[in-house]
Amino acid sequence: MSLGELSLAAVSGLLRRGEVSPVAVVEDALERITGLEPVVGAFVTVMGEQALAAARVAESEFSRGEYRGPLHGVPVSLKDLIFVRGVRNTAGSQAMADFVPEFDAAVVERLRAAGAIIVGKAQTYEFAMGPGTAYPFGRTRNPWDLERVTVGSSSGSAAGVSARMVFASLGTDTGGSIRGPASGCGVVGFKPSAGRVSRFGVLPLSWTLDHVGPLTRDVADAALTTRAVEGFDTRDSGSVEMPPVDTDAVVGGRVRGLRFGIPSGFFLDDVDPEFVTAFEDAVRVFEEAGMVRGSVTLPMIEQAQTAHSVLVLAESYSVHEELFRARSAQFGPGARRRVALASTVPASAYLRASRVRKVFQDEFRKAIDGRDVLLTLTSPEPPQRFGEQPAHQFGARHMARAGNRLTRMANLLGAPAVSVPCGFTGSGLPIGLQIVGRPGDDTTVLTVAHAYQQRTSWHTQAPPTAATAAVG
Repeated sequence: MSLGELSLAAVSGLLRRGEVSPVAVVEDALERITGLEPVVGAFVTVMGEQALAAARVAESEFSRGEYRGPLHGVPVSLKDLIFVRGVRNTAGSQAMADFVPEFDAAVVERLRAAGAIIVGKAQTYEFAMGPGTAYPFGRTRNPWDLERVTVGSSSGSAAGVSARMVFASLGTDTGGSIRGPASGCGVVGFKPSAGRVSRFGVLPLSWTLDHVGPLTRDVADAALTTRAVEGFDTRDSGSVEMPPVDTDAVVGGRVRGLRFGIPSGFFLDDVDPEFVTAFEDAVRVFEEAGMVRGSVTLPMIEQAQTAHSVLVLAESYSVHEELFRARSAQFGPGARRRVALASTVPASAYLRASRVRKVFQDEFRKAIDGRDVLLTLTSPEPPQRFGEQPAHQFGARHMARAGNRLTRMANLLGAPAVSVPCGFTGSGLPIGLQIVGRPGDDTTVLTVAHAYQQRTSWHTQAPPTAATAAVG
């Protein structure tokens, strides 16, 4: 088995035992990127020289017995919204093609302190705004079907991890932009609780809904990566002090007696039948593991969808208004239309949406009482083919029925949520299961997810290398 096929935890063990060097691991990752990038298009910027220099430093540290933790010497990537000092940050837009940050994001500081090796900046939908935006730096293709999208907006992060270019990638999630691509590309995507991971130095989309989190091959790797980047940060006004993720508890995977709820109605309405079957199979796995099943009702879920759309539109305009006025011609058509639409959202609509959000949060607290986690699908259908434009592309009402309608709930709640692979369609496309917990209880969510992976093998399957290599 090649280095690229190993999990983060496995390659970390090799590094710590001296069975492989950081330079060899990084060189292997860069070789895979060189070979696969023309096919997959996961990166905006590859930081080859910087990565090799950092690997040599890590190698010297290992030789002196200096160990920084599980990410020491491990190649990772970052969504191109996360600032790295001296490296351009395009946010997927020509309007920011020449922007070079002068400081590192908080998560980059923490990754460096943990000894991780940043090998590049991963592709994103323009300004993380979602489908229908332009591809100024090339398309990112789904490693499972090169004619399909990855889902977004953490597109390059998901594709890079799925194609075995990197062991982990940090993405951002405003309504499902970590979990959706994870589902579409057959990897794990974890959105931590609001406030656990600092957003300082991350270009925002929505001040109150944005989260930063990892995409990895398996849940244990997601827990290790989260542990490396989490922590209170006074530079992020939304940062919250909370107990760290308990990685030992996660890999212990003890779930017997835990209670899970399945929301009724909305979460299985208008869902691909193959996805429903995969979900039902996953539920049986949890029952066989000794977990207790129950039903959950969320009467406000439809209103919450519209509230989410209004909040994102209004807050994204507050972020991009100045740049839009100065460089609107450099925005892609989709982003341009979306910002223009956002400019029309009245303050009264924003305030109503904020009130609906609060009512929904109260409703969720009551609904999850007596439950440890909720289970849903991550996405209602497979990733689209390129050129297929969703009917929900613009407008708050249409956006409320978007492909990320199953994931938005966790952003409104600030709740931890993870997507794990739970099967494949008949045509070989991955299906994702979503596990949602109480705000602050990230450890339980990851523990339940890891327990599922201990009993299944969906996450161990890699995309077809032959199909990837065949495209020139």
